[in-house]
Amino acid sequence: MIGDKNNMSNEIANALILGLIGGVIPGPVLTATFTEILQSGFLKSLRIVFWAMFTETVVALLSLLILSSMGFSEAVFSGISFVGAGILIWIATSIWKVKRIDSDKKVHFSLGKISAMIMANGVLWTFWITVCVPRAISLSEKIHLGQFLFLILVEIGWLVSTVTVAIIFSRFRTILSNPKVVPIIFKIFALTFLYFAIDMIYKSIKYFSS
Repeated sequence: MIGDKNNMSNEIANALILGLIGGVIPGPVLTATFTEILQSGFLKSLRIVFWAMFTETVVALLSLLILSSMGFSEAVFSGISFVGAGILIWIATSIWKVKRIDSDKKVHFSLGKISAMIMANGVLWTFWITVCVPRAISLSEKIHLGQFLFLILVEIGWLVSTVTVAIIFSRFRTILSNPKVVPIIFKIFALTFLYFAIDMIYKSIKYFSS
């Protein structure tokens, strides 16, 4: 009985840890959030954070309720990653053109663009299906509706760490908003998006060629 409680506590802790780590790992969402902070400030960036959280929760639910039971192969997600890479390259191209924060070339992160960026991220789908879903199911065997508790805890951890990193970054906004610094920063962001796109393409090609 004590062992079951310890296992349950470990699963709950693991859910929070997975979310906390996921929120600080550099990726498209974090890069988009930083970009928006420089363009419009911290509060406006929260729109990206919360919509990204909502979209990722949809991915998690689909993974939990449908995809895990259908046994889709990794090939499906590797194929999706090609689409995701295209979206990231599209965003990178827009960011590269930004030279001033008050210019007309601000990058507009529409809700549709954010959703597409996340939904087409094959790595995210694979992460949920191969890492999170099995752990969620394990918790459901110990707690009624434990799989949903696991999902909620992961997303709470992700939100806490992502917002924390965004707040820290926003503290340096004044320095980073210097007209001489802005073009360099946005080109770094553009190259970051490009890196993730190339990484997604590389991993997909590696999968299909192996």
